Amino acid sequence: MRPDGRQNNELRPITFERDFTEMALGSCLVSFGRTRVLCTASMNDKVPPWLRNTGKGWVTAEYAMLPGSSSERVRRKTSGRSQEIQRLIGRSLRAVVDLDALGEREITVDCDVLQADGGTRTASICGGYIALHDAFSRLMASNEIEINPLLEELAAISVGIIDGEARLDLPYVEDAAAEVDFNVVMTGSQEFVEVQGTAEGATFTRQQLDDLVELASAGITEIVQLQKKLLADPPPPRS
Repeated sequence: MRPDGRQNNELRPITFERDFTEMALGSCLVSFGRTRVLCTASMNDKVPPWLRNTGKGWVTAEYAMLPGSSSERVRRKTSGRSQEIQRLIGRSLRAVVDLDALGEREITVDCDVLQADGGTRTASICGGYIALHDAFSRLMASNEIEINPLLEELAAISVGIIDGEARLDLPYVEDAAAEVDFNVVMTGSQEFVEVQGTAEGATFTRQQLDDLVELASAGITEIVQLQKKLLADPPPPRS
């Protein structure tokens, strides 16, 4: 039995609160159990220098653990860990965006961790997708872009091996004890965007790798269904 009573293939309770804030083009408060991340999508009419005059846009991300998000106060600074995570989020989001359809605009998805209990990077990708979707929808509604640049859904989840068992969606207590730890990012059509996996003091077999990927795939399918249900209706217009 897992510490929170879940089955090994069971996700934590997941919620997406759309338009949690009203100033950004799109926003979402995503919760995976006790992990909570505020994701906002904002637009800049300028693109990075290497994209000027190409007609292409850009999607990037920033990630931060806010003070009070963990038991020990986190200082307001960008650490090496934060940089690695925000690059992962940016790469993942760009994988499902047609940058030509976006035009010469830059969308920044900010992911601020309000409370951390494992899986903050995967929650950020899932909530960042919601914020990005609504930002694009509003740009279409205002006739700033002709088509939605989003190509398909995007979600991510953690998996790991604890006490020899493959488990889905690890909270911190399991993540810290994991013999093997993976983060898996996939599209709605079940194609892989990124797989990050590490053995923490113990090796793993090919069969265990396959089991972890299958577990992650099933969890991502559930998350994508939640996203689709939430996004079935367009976001309300900004006043």
